[in-house]
Amino acid sequence: MNDTPNISRRVFLKTAAAAAAIAALPPIAKKTYARNPAPNDNVCPMLSQKRTLGKGTAAMEVSALGFGVMGMTYNRSRHPDKKQCIRLLHQAVDHGVTLFDTAIIYGPLSNELLAGEALSPFKDKIIVSTKFGHEVINGKGTGRQDSRPETIRRYCEESLKRLRLDTLPMFYQHRFDSQVPVEDVAGTIKDLIREGKVLHWGMCEVSSETIRKAHAVQPLTAIQSEYHLMHRDVETNGVLDVCRELGIGFVPYSPINRGFLGGNINEYTRFDPDNDNRQTLPRFTPEAIRRNLQIVEVLNRFGRTRGLTPAQIALGWLLNKADWIVPIPGTTKLAHLEENIRAADVRLQPQEWKTLENELSKIKIMGSRYPADQQALVGK
Repeated sequence: MNDTPNISRRVFLKTAAAAAAIAALPPIAKKTYARNPAPNDNVCPMLSQKRTLGKGTAAMEVSALGFGVMGMTYNRSRHPDKKQCIRLLHQAVDHGVTLFDTAIIYGPLSNELLAGEALSPFKDKIIVSTKFGHEVINGKGTGRQDSRPETIRRYCEESLKRLRLDTLPMFYQHRFDSQVPVEDVAGTIKDLIREGKVLHWGMCEVSSETIRKAHAVQPLTAIQSEYHLMHRDVETNGVLDVCRELGIGFVPYSPINRGFLGGNINEYTRFDPDNDNRQTLPRFTPEAIRRNLQIVEVLNRFGRTRGLTPAQIALGWLLNKADWIVPIPGTTKLAHLEENIRAADVRLQPQEWKTLENELSKIKIMGSRYPADQQALVGK
C-alpha cells in the first residue's frame, strides 16, 4: 500500500520533466512534436475513389480497388481461421471496399460459403462477384468445363444460396467452354438478367473475338484476366483495346503476381502441398524466384525515394493505366489491406512510370505463368 503514492509521484515527476523539456524547445522543434497527422496518415485509410465498370445498362460503380477472397480458403497455403477471415472482410467494407470476388471452384464451394456468411449483411452496400464454368461434382472440381445453359442455371441457383443473396450482382464465365457456343452462354445470362437472378456479367481469360461475340448478345460489364508488371499480354492481344472500344471494364486478378511483387516470397519459401497452386507454376520454382527477384529490387529502388512499397507501385501502375481498370488484390492481413488501399492515392508523373517500365524491360522473366494444360484454357 505504501508503494502506490511513490509510483504515482515518480510518474508525475517524469511527465512534468518531459513537458518542461518540450516547452524549452525552439519553435520549429515544438511544431514537430505537435504535428497533426495529414489525411493520408490516418490509422485506418479510407478508399473513397470510385470507378465504373461497363457502360449503359451494364454499368456498375465500384471502389477503385476490389478484394480477392480466394486466398482466404484456397490455393494460398495456410490461412487464418474463419472468424479472423470474416473480421478482415468486415474491415475491408469499413475501409471502403465495395467489390469482392469469389468463385464456385475456389475450395470448391468453401470460398463462396465464407463470402456469403461474411458479406451478406452488407449486400445493399457492396457487390460480390462469383464465377461459373469449371465443373464441380459432389463438391470436387473435375478439371473439365461445363457452361451448358442448364448448368449455368443450376450454378446460379446454388451460388445464390451459398452467397445468401436474392440476385447475383456479377456473374463471370470463369473459362471459355469449347463445347458451348459463346452466344448460347450470353443468351442464358441474358435470360437470367431478365428474370432478376443476375444483374451483370463478365468473362475471364478470353480473346478479343470471343468478347465481341458475347457482348453482341448481352452487354458485358467486365473482363477479368491476369495483368501485372510481370504479365502484360492483354496490352498486345487486343483484349484491352476491345474493352476500351466497347466500354467494358477490366478487372486484373493477381495484380501483385500471387504475392511475388510484394516482396514477401523468396527461393526458400515453401508452399503448402495441399493448398497452394504456386508450387505447380513454372514461375514459382526456386530457380525462377531467385532470378525474378531482380524485379522486386527494381521496385524497391523505385519506391524508396517515393515512400512507396513494391505492392503499392504494382497496384498504382495498374490504376494509372485507365479509369475503367479495377484490380482485386487479396490478402489475409489487415496491414496488407491498408497498404493496398493507400495505393489508390499514388500519383506519379507519366515520365516516372516510363522510367520504371524501362528499368523492368531490361530484365528477362524466367518461367511461364501456367503449366501447358492450364495455359491451354485461356485466351480462347
